[in-house]
Amino acid sequence: MANKITIVRIRRTPHENINQELQWLGNSLGLFNLRDKDSSCFRVFITLVRKAKRNETISSDDIAEKLHLSRGTAVHHLTRLIDSGLVVREKSGYLLRENNLLRIVHDIQQDVSSILNELEDVAKEIDERLG
Repeated sequence: MANKITIVRIRRTPHENINQELQWLGNSLGLFNLRDKDSSCFRVFITLVRKAKRNETISSDDIAEKLHLSRGTAVHHLTRLIDSGLVVREKSGYLLRENNLLRIVHDIQQDVSSILNELEDVAKEIDERLG
């Protein structure tokens, strides 16, 4: 399965509000876009962050009900978060791939490093074949 890792350099201005910090983190990871007018993806992400602190999963139905979203909208955002590699699905529901954000950032760093190493190897092989 392919994960799409997006990193966006966004100027950070310190915020006292934890939600603004989480918004910056999510924006920097390419999770949220301008089409998300009601911040539903952000709200799904926050719900998962809170559950991760307690090592709990949550179902798409529970997310939809809690956030007053349609189940389809909740599933759409969960799918995006899964595709980004931040969220995993278990039998009992969805959860972040790690139970804290620092570990997630370290995991992403390892993922990116691994991808770049593979790209480097393939580029070297192609260069050698081309002479």
